[in-house]
Amino acid sequence: MLDPLVAVGPLRFGMKHDEVKAALDGKWNGGGQGTADGWHWTPYDEGCVTAVYDQNDYLVGVQVAAMGGPFVRLDDVELIGRIPSAARAEILGLAARRGAQVTTNRSGNPRIAAWGVSMTTEQEWGRLPEGHIERKDTVITSALFTAPKVADDVAASVIAGYDVCDLVANPGYWPVTPDDERPRWDWTPLEQIGPIRFGMSPHQVAAALGEAPAGRTGAFPFWYWKEPGQWSLHTDHFEHTGITAQYRSPDGVPELGAVTVHGRTGPQLHYDGIPLVGITPSVLEAAIIQHVEDHDLGLRYSPNGAAAPDGPNLYLDATRTGNTSVSEPTFFTEDWYF
Repeated sequence: MLDPLVAVGPLRFGMKHDEVKAALDGKWNGGGQGTADGWHWTPYDEGCVTAVYDQNDYLVGVQVAAMGGPFVRLDDVELIGRIPSAARAEILGLAARRGAQVTTNRSGNPRIAAWGVSMTTEQEWGRLPEGHIERKDTVITSALFTAPKVADDVAASVIAGYDVCDLVANPGYWPVTPDDERPRWDWTPLEQIGPIRFGMSPHQVAAALGEAPAGRTGAFPFWYWKEPGQWSLHTDHFEHTGITAQYRSPDGVPELGAVTVHGRTGPQLHYDGIPLVGITPSVLEAAIIQHVEDHDLGLRYSPNGAAAPDGPNLYLDATRTGNTSVSEPTFFTEDWYF
């Protein structure tokens, strides 16, 4: 049960790490990460519960995963593992009965500040009859719960490892550009995607696209065993073009290492005639697997569980389109790590 601004199940805001660990029966994964100003997060129960601690090591936020996390209920409303539209409707009804204001957070999901609740979503997974897991085409709800006076976007940025102050916010809807209205881009593995090439500086990328970034993320590298370093640029988000440029800084100077093409609005690219952008994930995966089998090629699975052809440095993710999702590919250099 959720006791708003006080407790989430056995976890009470203000607990220390050892108390949280004991409340969760010692299910600490080890590890965690801190920020330059002393906030840090720690995963528990195989990452299904993530705790956020402030500079004084007090628990101020709890994120519960959609898959594998505990069910969390507020009154008669289940918050975790739900179809987003159904959960939203019930949350709005409960908020109306309680006189609480519902706004929209940066991810486009309901935020109820009076309850310290900020809803999020994750890709849904299922299990095949033979026991293997499979990525579905749908998304389900997860949530972040915070202590009083703790902004949910600050807690989320601690978990994500970057500053969200310049991150583009979703207004709460997910329109998809029809395929025949998308520009067509060519790409050469390890070299270029459309008009931009790997190794470019942020200024060169913006010039090639003819567009200034609408938002960007970055972070101060700070782990428990390291000292704070120079703030480094992670991504530039180009709203009009429909891509996100991802940078690495091997010598302190950012250079383009990966490009994510936005599944809802980005240009279309093909792999041997197979469209990669804005496609139902299961349909795209079936086409990729069939192509690999027909041409006796290698197949690999990305960390997110998606099948991809071996060789072209292509990562196939998915992005939300309401209750469902569409494909969102990332093209990357040889030494890029996810």
